[in-house]
Amino acid sequence: MAYAYLFKYIIIGDTGVGKSCLLLQFTDKRFQPVHDLTIGVEFGARMITIDGKQIKLQIWDTAGQESFRSITRSYYRGAAGALLVYDITRRDTFNHLTTWLEDARQHSNSNMVIMLIGNKSDLESRREVKKEEGEAFAREHGLVFMETSAKTASNVEEAFINTAKEIYEKIQEGVFDINNEANGIKIGPQHPTTNSTLPSSQGGQHAGGGCC
Repeated sequence: MAYAYLFKYIIIGDTGVGKSCLLLQFTDKRFQPVHDLTIGVEFGARMITIDGKQIKLQIWDTAGQESFRSITRSYYRGAAGALLVYDITRRDTFNHLTTWLEDARQHSNSNMVIMLIGNKSDLESRREVKKEEGEAFAREHGLVFMETSAKTASNVEEAFINTAKEIYEKIQEGVFDINNEANGIKIGPQHPTTNSTLPSSQGGQHAGGGCC
C-alpha cells in the first residue's frame, strides 16, 4: 500500500515493563501474557492515517537488559520517535528513566519525539509510581506523557498515534529535514502503482516474542 511518509520508532525502557506487549497490542490488537525475553531487537509495522495521509510506522522493539544496550544504541540513530516505557508497579523502572533518557538523547537525532509511557495502568492496586510523578518527569524533560495498559489496550493506540502526530507537526513546521533518512522519516512512493517496499532485510531481525 502506498504511503505519504514512513516514520521509524524505537521502544526503550527496562526489561519487563511491557515494551513487546505494547507493540503487539498496537500492531496485532492482542495481548500475550507470557513472553520470552526480547533478544536484541524485534520489529513491527502498521499503517495509520494523519491529516488524511497514510503514514507507515516502522517500530523497533529493543531488549531492556544492560547486556543488549550497545545493540539498542545503534537503533537510536535513524529514529524519528521513541516510546520510553516504565512499569507503574515497579519504582525501579521509573528511577532508571533518567539513564535511558540521557542515553537516547546522546545517541539520537536532537529532534526525535519522545513519548513517556507509564505502562500496566490496569494494575492500579499494585501501583508504586503516581501518575503525577510521571507527568512531572515529562514536564521537566520536555516529553509527552501517557499511562497505558497493554493488557486492556487503554491508550495504546493513542500513544503511538500521538507520537506520530508530533512528528508530522514537526515536518509541517520544517523542523525535520525529510530528505535526510537519518532523521527516521522517509517520503513514501508518490503513486500507488510504484508501491515501493522496504528491503526485506529490515524486517528480518526477529527473535522470540518477548514482553521485555
